[in-house]
Amino acid sequence: MGLISDVEIGAVPLQRFVPVLGPERVATTLAFAASIREKLRGGAVWNVNSTAVGGGVAEMLPSLLAYARGMQIDARWVVIHGEHEFFVLTKRVHHALHGSAGEGGPPREVDRPLYEATCTANASELALRLGPGDVVILHDPQTAGMAPHLIDRGARVIWRCHIGADARTPEVDAGWAFLRPYLERVPVLVFSRREYVPRELDGPRIRIIQPSIDAFSPKNEEMDVDVVRAILAHVGVLAGPCPDRASPVYVRRDGSPARVERVADIVRAGPAPGIDVPLVVQVSRWDPLKDMHGVMCGFAKLIASGRAGDSALVLAGPNVHAVADDPEGPRVYHDVLDGWYKLPPSARARITLAMLPTADVDENAAIVNALQRHAEIVVQKSLHEGFGLTVTEAMWKARAVIASRTGGIQDQIVQGESGVMIDDAHDLDALADALAGLVGDPERRHRIGAAAKERARVQFLGIRHLLDYAAVIDEMLGTTTAPARASDQTVGAPA
Repeated sequence: MGLISDVEIGAVPLQRFVPVLGPERVATTLAFAASIREKLRGGAVWNVNSTAVGGGVAEMLPSLLAYARGMQIDARWVVIHGEHEFFVLTKRVHHALHGSAGEGGPPREVDRPLYEATCTANASELALRLGPGDVVILHDPQTAGMAPHLIDRGARVIWRCHIGADARTPEVDAGWAFLRPYLERVPVLVFSRREYVPRELDGPRIRIIQPSIDAFSPKNEEMDVDVVRAILAHVGVLAGPCPDRASPVYVRRDGSPARVERVADIVRAGPAPGIDVPLVVQVSRWDPLKDMHGVMCGFAKLIASGRAGDSALVLAGPNVHAVADDPEGPRVYHDVLDGWYKLPPSARARITLAMLPTADVDENAAIVNALQRHAEIVVQKSLHEGFGLTVTEAMWKARAVIASRTGGIQDQIVQGESGVMIDDAHDLDALADALAGLVGDPERRHRIGAAAKERARVQFLGIRHLLDYAAVIDEMLGTTTAPARASDQTVGAPA
């Protein structure tokens, strides 16, 4: 068995964006894609990361690459493999770049042999499959060590970093010190925010590209309200039975109909919330930086203050045994569970922990879609956040979002207009106050949700993201004039 695994990608026509963004924007994008195809001369664009399930990269790549293939660009996706110890190490790097010590502390020089051995083995296997002039986009710290080997084999390499910290700390410095030797010869380095670029790497090879969501994926497609309720009743989040005339069905990425078959692993005290109970929801990986425990404690404060009305909280994440590159998941989930048991009975009765099934990626996405659409308030109380696609997803669904003022979240939300940001993610009283301000004001929730959806439509859909990547690839292959971008931000321009 080889180290590199292929992820199957279909082809989706870009014309589906016409009702959302208009025919002119789609026509401009198709013309630019034709230029890229000509310059590739039959070459491929490879995307390399460490998992096909869980996290923002795995969320974005299926849709972006399907649209690229729909424009007849040979876009491919492969996943690297490594031993458990490798992913424990790269998780430490991940935490360090976020400015957090994490478990085990920042990476050290003694860790290089393990990191380099895994990266070299994966790079050597991938290199055997590359054609002349192929472009390789390496995603995040897990793949950075592959860059020197692929460059030596003639590949045109881009390194894409989806994470970062707004301020320099000793942990951030240690993380970049570990990665920098592998990035010295990479011609283009892509970041989500200018603030994430370390001074040691800053210069003309830096590009800024904000992430995006796919409005038509199972996670973001429109859902009838009865279907939403049927899905949530089936998986166990809401009290059944399913609404009359509705089934827990959704549309897969390939356009085929499907039914949610699996159920969630649920922890709650007492009966499931009814369909009329206002839900506060956070959907995240079981990661210490997502601070599910803090959300739970903040909601418990809301209940204790008497301002919760009849609302309930759902904390939902993936099955902790299903995400290969996140070895902390089981421990974090059990820490949250332990905290749940310590809450007063009045709080436990209104807080649900849900581990969502992940065996079928599209099914998992449909469940998340239903959760976010049913929620009255979506929370993302991250301690650190690279960009925060769960915020974007909730905004697209016209939900009122409460989130930490950190990372890319602050690029998405206009305070008080398209969401509510908490200045200090550790301030549980501030979270309780923000929740109280929305739980008791349905009109304000609706107003914020409507503004959020429009901002997501203009700024954060996949067609803009494709154009930004295309501009970078076009530059590597030989520059032409790139079309104007879908948003009013110059997110892909040279630094």
